[in-house]
Amino acid sequence: MKKTFCLRLLLGIQLLMPVMLQAQVKSAATPLATLQQQFVDLRFGMFIHFNIPTFANQDWPDPEAPVSLFNPTKLDCTQWAATAKAANMSYGCLTTKHHSGFCIWDTKTTDYNVMNSPYKKDVVREYVNAFRAKGLKVMLYYSILDTHHKLRPHDITRKHVEMVKAQLTELLTNYGDITALIIDGWDAPWSRISYDEIPFEEIYRLIKSLQPNCLVMDLNAAKYPTEALFYTDIKSYEQGAGQHISKEANRLPALSCLPINSAWFWKSNFPTTPVKDPVKLVDDILVPLNKAWCNFILNVAPNREGLIDPNAVKALEEVGKRWKNTGAMPALPPAIAPIISSNIAKFQRSNSSWSDDMNIMDFANDDRFTSSWQSNATVKQPWYEIDFDKAQRFNMISIVEDGSNIKKYHLEYEDNGTWKPLAKGEAEGRVKIHRFDSVWGGRVRIVIDEFSAPPAIAEFGVYNERR
Repeated sequence: MKKTFCLRLLLGIQLLMPVMLQAQVKSAATPLATLQQQFVDLRFGMFIHFNIPTFANQDWPDPEAPVSLFNPTKLDCTQWAATAKAANMSYGCLTTKHHSGFCIWDTKTTDYNVMNSPYKKDVVREYVNAFRAKGLKVMLYYSILDTHHKLRPHDITRKHVEMVKAQLTELLTNYGDITALIIDGWDAPWSRISYDEIPFEEIYRLIKSLQPNCLVMDLNAAKYPTEALFYTDIKSYEQGAGQHISKEANRLPALSCLPINSAWFWKSNFPTTPVKDPVKLVDDILVPLNKAWCNFILNVAPNREGLIDPNAVKALEEVGKRWKNTGAMPALPPAIAPIISSNIAKFQRSNSSWSDDMNIMDFANDDRFTSSWQSNATVKQPWYEIDFDKAQRFNMISIVEDGSNIKKYHLEYEDNGTWKPLAKGEAEGRVKIHRFDSVWGGRVRIVIDEFSAPPAIAEFGVYNERR
């Protein structure tokens, strides 16, 4: 009897082994560079702004708008997916929660959600099922700014952080594989919610723990330099906000977004107002963007019935006739891993060698890339330093120049009154990032050994990155 049981157990283990190995392979993290290449290879997708603003005729409605407002009587996500497929798109991305805080999934975090509306169905569920049925990848949009729940500048509590984490956990646990999460309303000039108030690294690592292969994409391009990935896996450009990628200089995986209509959410004049010209969308935007390793996501806003208007459907059919996805793009150039940690040098005391009167030292750590510390032209070996009020642990430094004038430099930190070497660099472009083994120091500085014109530093960042 024992022998028979053991044989059955062994046979059962052998039968389960392929399944177990498959599960292990599926859950394994793909290298970020591979995910980024796969993202740009997708080339073209559909942004879908559909939420309570659809029923308010405004992109930013009253945050106290009643849930009864959300009532799409003919919602058909299969129509959305078929329209995306007709345009030869590769994926969709749905606004699960916009800035006014209404959730269109079955969330347990708030009553301000679709299940309490007249519709009473999980829109995210319907969307992911419909798009996957058409062979399309699934992405989700999520807003950090949430005016209904008072998650707004200068009013953020730990409960808000926990709400964000709980909502993202639901979205990344209950709806299968999510290719990318597009986050908005975070550290943007208009939202003013910093990566410290809602801690970016904490949220980023939560996302990766739930879905290691989900790209985190924060729409923060208005603030950060275009030469490196600050707080995002993919560089983003919102064309309507004046953010345009340099098709000649870009070296990073990127996304550019634009609505096919005049606004992101549906407006009552959309059915009778011409949409953007399909020929121009393909020839002037999609094709040139793809050549610059930039994925194009075109927003199509479903109407109050929950359907894409006929004029938009027709335009996307014309796009599909004119453009085909020809496969993988050329390999992305190697890139430095994204910065995801808080900048502990921000607003700390700073010091420097002689600087221009109008460009003194605090401009280089004011969290603004449009202001700079600049060395006086007569200084032969300029230096700039951050002075902490007590010793700090750190393992990364970023230097963003205003221009590209620094040719050689070295980094040092002070340990018990002694300056010790950290790293050296030579002419590496406007943005320079150094990662190293953790050290403790009360001060850290850059000493500039060679330059082509008086150096100017827009931001000097110091980080204690979790590893």
